Amino acid sequence: MMEVLSVRDPSPTPGAPPQPYRWLILAVMIVAEVMDLLDASIVNVAGPDLERSLGAGSIGLQWVIGGYALTLGAGLVLGGRLGDRYGRRRMFLIGLAAFTASSLLCALAPGIGSLIAFRLLQGTAGAMLLPQGLGLLRENFSGPELTKVFAIFGPVLGLGGIIGPVLGGFLIEGDFFGLGWRSVFLVNLPIGLAALIVAAKFVPRKPGDRAVRVDMAGAALVVAACALLVLPLNQGQESGWPLWTWLCMAASALGFALFAARQRRTAAAGRAPLVTPGLLRKPAFTVGLGGIALFFGGLIGTQLVLTLYLQIGRQFTAGEAGLGNLPLAVGTAIGGAVSGAFLADRIGRKVLQIGPLVQLAGAAVLWFELDGLDATSFSIWDIVPGVTVAGIGAGMVIAALFSFILAAVDDDEIGSASGVLSAVQALGGSIGVAVFGSVFFDRAGSGDFTGGFHRALIVQACLLVAFLAITFLLPAKGRPEDEQLGIAPEPSADGSGTERQLTR
Repeated sequence: MMEVLSVRDPSPTPGAPPQPYRWLILAVMIVAEVMDLLDASIVNVAGPDLERSLGAGSIGLQWVIGGYALTLGAGLVLGGRLGDRYGRRRMFLIGLAAFTASSLLCALAPGIGSLIAFRLLQGTAGAMLLPQGLGLLRENFSGPELTKVFAIFGPVLGLGGIIGPVLGGFLIEGDFFGLGWRSVFLVNLPIGLAALIVAAKFVPRKPGDRAVRVDMAGAALVVAACALLVLPLNQGQESGWPLWTWLCMAASALGFALFAARQRRTAAAGRAPLVTPGLLRKPAFTVGLGGIALFFGGLIGTQLVLTLYLQIGRQFTAGEAGLGNLPLAVGTAIGGAVSGAFLADRIGRKVLQIGPLVQLAGAAVLWFELDGLDATSFSIWDIVPGVTVAGIGAGMVIAALFSFILAAVDDDEIGSASGVLSAVQALGGSIGVAVFGSVFFDRAGSGDFTGGFHRALIVQACLLVAFLAITFLLPAKGRPEDEQLGIAPEPSADGSGTERQLTR
């Protein structure tokens, strides 16, 4: 997940001595935010254990996984704004403490209903925690060191999202102290407490800007609109799509429209909106939001279906299912490296068109691999080629997508734009869990697990074709990475060039 850039410039005071504990601060930021990102996927392999322990059905599992992404996405922009007003250190500590506490509550949950509620709370805490990391790093690093920090920070966070199912499978199958699935949440306690102690001691205090106004009514509109969208998608299939599900989705569209109108009114009144209204008047940015939702909805949804297929359809253990995600992770890493190092700068947005075509090729290979499987001698190696190829295509898109969408916005809109993109990415993942989970369980419920996977591949193919069409509306060239992070070269008087912080 891309980091949310904050609105207020957090750069160090010119001429100030470097923070002596800044590398320890970097370590704390990485640990805390990787912990946050891990929890988006670490419970993917917990389905059978949750069913045995808490009686969780397919709908309950979708809420446990997708509910976290729902509240995370709905709260990200608000979390960044709260950091501006009350100070990033304060909001980081509050978010980290709340995340650690909610992890404990998840581990102690006596039933599936309470676990879902605590997961929603955990996502909300993550939304307060995650946006502060980049701002805190920019408050404590500058110049060439800042570039090195971002070179470390970004890949490590990306790795956090990939290894979630592998770590989750290891913890569940290990069944340490008989904790089973609860260990995937309890592992956050020692990590979170250690990070909290170090951050409280070494992250320097820097006051927020109390002149920044927080649009709580706008934030409430976003939360309500997101909930009204994901609720029917999770419940509709099992309920037979009654009238209330369609009314909820219509109300969700109305909620997003009201939010956009409120942001325009807030800006017109001279107050700071949560989202810069001018962004929504840029067609390339607007369609880019749709592209992000389609792409990450399909990616997260198919990753979930792969895990469900391995565990429920092929009786893999949690550990085996976690390792079964490695071909996708390896493929994604390869695709990202190729895209970031070679293709994006050379061929421009064509990399966003080659990527989904490679994914479609991988899905086609996987389709035929599933058709040819022997029910009695299945091995993960039977589907490695298709899954790996699909991962390579996904990595090509992930490495470049944000840069092309951000190329459509002005320099002073980067902070707001990146926050919106991150929120839509998380929300797209939540929608993907709901849609793909429903599609898979519709056939898997009658024992046709391969048919459920086939249907998921059809849905993914449709999303990829729609995403491919959208890419032709994006800018031809991406925005350089340093500009995405708020650092851009500015010619000096002697022409040698200096660094400046982009006004946001």
